Amino acid sequence: MNRDLDLVVERVIRAPRARVFSAWTTPELFEKWWIPEPYSCRLESFEPHAGGGFVTSMSEDGSAFVPHMDAAFLVVDPGERVVFTNAVDSSLRPASPRPVPVTGEVTFADHTDGTLYRIVARHGSPEALAEHEQLGLQEGWSLVTDQLAALAEGAD
Repeated sequence: MNRDLDLVVERVIRAPRARVFSAWTTPELFEKWWIPEPYSCRLESFEPHAGGGFVTSMSEDGSAFVPHMDAAFLVVDPGERVVFTNAVDSSLRPASPRPVPVTGEVTFADHTDGTLYRIVARHGSPEALAEHEQLGLQEGWSLVTDQLAALAEGAD
């Protein structure tokens, strides 16, 4: 990790690693936690494999959806790691996303209480990190991690 370029959210989720990973790779589950409440997420496309894309839209009222993210999965190691970026779009074309390009690396590890979940937001410059921090990335990713945990922990 590079403190000048990266933000990290880490927590123990009291659920098996396979369940937490499934919430990252199952469309019906992913939509439930990916965007902070009270907003709703809709998947426009979702191919959770290396080179696959994912496009999300969001809505505040559940009816009018606006674009949220057009990104690509770089790595999907079952049960271990997911890496994605918006620096290329879902068709693997170079992109100039707003507000900033970011690469997210998610790791899943066994923990005595369930799963040690860690997501790192990697930025290309200190300025990009500062802009993302100012826009509330740490808070937003912490909120969606809470939502992911609630979903995984509540599953039977």
